[in-house]
Amino acid sequence: PEIASKIKALSVDTTGSTPVAVDKTGTPLALLPEFEENPNAMFVLWKDHTGVGEAAEINAHSEKFDINYLQFVGGIYSSEWFWAKLLHVLRADEKVRKAIYSFVEHCDWIPFLLTGGTDVHQMKRGVCSAGHKILWAKEWGGLPPNEFFASLDPLLDGFTDRLFKDTYAADQAVGIITKEWANRLGLPETTVIGMGAYDAHMGAVGGQIEPSHLSKVMGTSTCDMMVAPVKDVEGKLIKGICGQVPGSVIPGMIGLEAGQSAFGDAYAWYKRLISWPLQNILSKSSLIDEAAKNQLIKETEDAIIPELSKLASQITVDENSELAVDWFNGRRTPDANQLLTASITGLDLGSDAVRLFRAVVESTCFGAKAIVERFNEQGIPVKGLIGLGGVAKKSPFIMQMMADVMNMPIRIHKSEQTCALGAAMFAATAAGVYSKVEQAMKAMGQGFDAEYHPDPALVPVYQKRYEKYKEVGAFMEAQITEQLSFELSLMNA
Repeated sequence: PEIASKIKALSVDTTGSTPVAVDKTGTPLALLPEFEENPNAMFVLWKDHTGVGEAAEINAHSEKFDINYLQFVGGIYSSEWFWAKLLHVLRADEKVRKAIYSFVEHCDWIPFLLTGGTDVHQMKRGVCSAGHKILWAKEWGGLPPNEFFASLDPLLDGFTDRLFKDTYAADQAVGIITKEWANRLGLPETTVIGMGAYDAHMGAVGGQIEPSHLSKVMGTSTCDMMVAPVKDVEGKLIKGICGQVPGSVIPGMIGLEAGQSAFGDAYAWYKRLISWPLQNILSKSSLIDEAAKNQLIKETEDAIIPELSKLASQITVDENSELAVDWFNGRRTPDANQLLTASITGLDLGSDAVRLFRAVVESTCFGAKAIVERFNEQGIPVKGLIGLGGVAKKSPFIMQMMADVMNMPIRIHKSEQTCALGAAMFAATAAGVYSKVEQAMKAMGQGFDAEYHPDPALVPVYQKRYEKYKEVGAFMEAQITEQLSFELSLMNA
């Protein structure tokens, strides 16, 4: 209570794009009794890919217009983003379609809630979500025109009028917390509520991002953030990334976003795969009592990744070792395509659990390298790496391989909660404790506690394997594209 009484401001970071259908008051439909069990009325989580068909339609539709409305989001719209999710929900659910008034991001809704908002038209929308996922850009005066969406599907006709025109950076205040929420959270009634933003963008700030350094927020997936002075990006359109948006990370600079659809999720998949006997055979054994059995299963599962990592670090890899492609949940960047799938090649009778785990880890590092390569190719040089998030803190094996594959040092931030720390930095700025978020970063930043450097002996080996990774990936993508084309031809026949 003593600490809470001294809090001056509160800002939130959320996943994204994680939007929800709301009524005119800004209330999510799932909070209404008639929709409380309806998934389409709930927040559509960031890694939901059910709108993959709608995303493909948006991409094809955008080519019909003189203005390229996808130019600031890498030229490709993703099923993980706002409009694909909205259109999918509208098509899939008649009840939601009749009740929905607007569609709002989680990071915009929570500040609206905490400040007592009752009119969705008064909801302040952040430039972070608007620019990276909702196609907002000052170059065309806000959102694309109604004609763009209405001609895509009449269900979207008039929807832009129920959204927003203005956006706000995360260093700005939304308002003051309501008395009700102050009491519920134990905060002073004078608490300032700052603008919300996506977790990785605030996390990059919490992790003390620097120009020309890629901040990798590494968890279940990755979100890779860069900031650059406006003059360095002026006239450049970075293809195949998740957006270049003024002020989306640090006000006054261009925020650039990329990422991988599966990172920690790839390791979790592999752990589940080799844990199958524990969950499906040992769990049914009558040789030991239930408590001991459950404890044994938990102890074994908890040891799987650490033990695999220890043994995998001892393997000598060569050009012909097992090779994986990391698209376990599609490909976020470069060049979003959520229909792609992963692969593991080079298997023989000597392939074992450790070697396959090493290949999966390597594939995620290669996926990260593809992002750095794209930035470099497009004239945005990456000069250093900053590691943030759970995987960065917990796995020296993965971080060392990342440095070796990238041929670049990677610094690991001290904080285990960089996203929350970044939100606190923005809150302090919104409350006027600091005049700029850069000052908050300097005062509140916790620094770095580890740094991994590439092993010169391994760099050329990984470079050769990376070229092979790209070849296998290109083959896989061609096969999937050919299959989809064939299926479409049958549908249109």
